[in-house]
Amino acid sequence: MIDVQHVSKHYGPIHALDDISFQIREGTCFGLVGPNGAGKSTLMKILSGILLNFDGDIGVKDWKVSKDRTKIKQQIGYIPQEICLEETLTARDNLILFGNMYGLKGKALHVRMDEVLDQIGLQDRAKDKVMTFSGGMKRRLNIGCALLHKPGIVIMDEPTVGIDPQSRNSIFSVIHQLKAEGSTIIYSSHYMEEVEQLCDSIGLIDKGQLMEFGRMEELLDKHGKPSLFIAGDGIGEAMLQEFGEAEPKGNGYLLNSDEPLFTLEKLVVHCREHQLEPRRLELYQPRLEDIFFNLTGTQLRDA
Repeated sequence: MIDVQHVSKHYGPIHALDDISFQIREGTCFGLVGPNGAGKSTLMKILSGILLNFDGDIGVKDWKVSKDRTKIKQQIGYIPQEICLEETLTARDNLILFGNMYGLKGKALHVRMDEVLDQIGLQDRAKDKVMTFSGGMKRRLNIGCALLHKPGIVIMDEPTVGIDPQSRNSIFSVIHQLKAEGSTIIYSSHYMEEVEQLCDSIGLIDKGQLMEFGRMEELLDKHGKPSLFIAGDGIGEAMLQEFGEAEPKGNGYLLNSDEPLFTLEKLVVHCREHQLEPRRLELYQPRLEDIFFNLTGTQLRDA
């Protein structure tokens, strides 16, 4: 288990992290969600042992970062948001470079390199220079370099920013495989749909503070409101008020109701009587983006 205990990090008057505490169960995928500048990368660098000066402590198994930093770093594979590759070298040469840093040599290193290249889908480009790779291929190789020493904890900081769908799906496959093998994954993103798809538990962070933490189902049950979505000509907020609390969303409205099915029936009758034809009328499933908005008052993409 990873136990983050009252972690704070200040840069002068700026509070990058403010008294953050949470726990991550071993063998699960934890999603850290928040806008750019929220403190995600700072927390990732502290967890990976790169940032040394901070308040609080972090426990990993029976170790503490404050006392056992070297032992903990040996258990971690860290994939930063920035690409950390030597572009004039081939993919294999980059893996050799990182493998040597992890203490891997000889036959063991070459066997492990072949496994990693197959895992990230770059076996056929192993002898090509990285400068010829697409952005998505570079990110996949970046991940492969961090997996060479078979870390029990894998930290991924925004691994899918600016990549193609094929590379994104390949990265998702790697994450599913790591989870199946029992690895603990810490996944940072501002893409809500990725976190919903991949993660078992979630932390919502904004302006250096942990706004909420828990399992996906728990957060949706706690903050999600039963609601309907409706959109169409002649349908406005004033009309919807008699059916419940209405609020604009996209090109339509969310209609909050304690009895969404009963409200749906009433809306159908009303639309028929007034010859209204909604383009969309459906039950609405709350999403992480809605929870973030309820907690912070802003949409994630605008924060």
